[in-house]
Amino acid sequence: MNVQAGASVQATLLALPLDPLENRILLCEATGLSRVQLITQSERPLSATEAARLTALVARRLAGEPIAYIVGRREFFGLDFEVNDAVLIPRPDTELIVELALARLPPQGRMLDMGTGSGAIAVACAHTRADAHVTALDVSEAALAVARRNADANGAAVRFLRSDWFGALDADPEAGDTFALIASNPPYIAAGDEHLAQGDLRFEPAGALTDHADGLSALRIIIAGSPRHLEPGGWLLLEHGYDQAAAVRALLAAGGFKDVQSWRDLAGIERVSGARLA
Repeated sequence: MNVQAGASVQATLLALPLDPLENRILLCEATGLSRVQLITQSERPLSATEAARLTALVARRLAGEPIAYIVGRREFFGLDFEVNDAVLIPRPDTELIVELALARLPPQGRMLDMGTGSGAIAVACAHTRADAHVTALDVSEAALAVARRNADANGAAVRFLRSDWFGALDADPEAGDTFALIASNPPYIAAGDEHLAQGDLRFEPAGALTDHADGLSALRIIIAGSPRHLEPGGWLLLEHGYDQAAAVRALLAAGGFKDVQSWRDLAGIERVSGARLA
């Protein structure tokens, strides 16, 4: 659709073809108005520049591009995160692993976030727990650049390392310290899963979504390598797919961990599994 210059904010909002929330988000993005200003300035006419900008934004959304990528940000754990197509879009489900980590991280504890992406888990934990010593790893330099900006923007002290899982820690004695807690939201969608061709996932980085195998290979690597980098009694927390909890618990038990358990997200799905190092 073509948005008409000169139309009022209110008339434009009613004419847009998307979900009402998405209409408001894109109109705010195109005009620079806040959500409150959309109400208080409802009769304000759109300029030609704003109309053209909004037309382009709506076209991108109608083509399926995620709102978060269009506006370049997403809220997570009460914080504002920059996102682009180098990183996954933080989702509310992942707030569960942050809550679990915060509850288990001791005072001045050392925490490792593996496959940090936008930095959502690491930054949320470091922002909430300024006493913690948080390290975050990712193999993607583009993702790490986003994560560093998010840490700076949210005043979170996080040490970032480029690493293919435990590679940098194993190779560098100074980096390879031990942690009271390791958390990860790794690629866990199996190759060929139909969801990869649907919705927002079509636009997100494939390497952060799928292990290009059975969906458990990254989880196996993390579980196998964690004992080298966990303090005695340290926690390992893993986000996984809706149908993978039993398999992850079995891997943790086979790896010698104790207190193996899973936790449900707000939808009642077993979303995170974890255990303590024996």
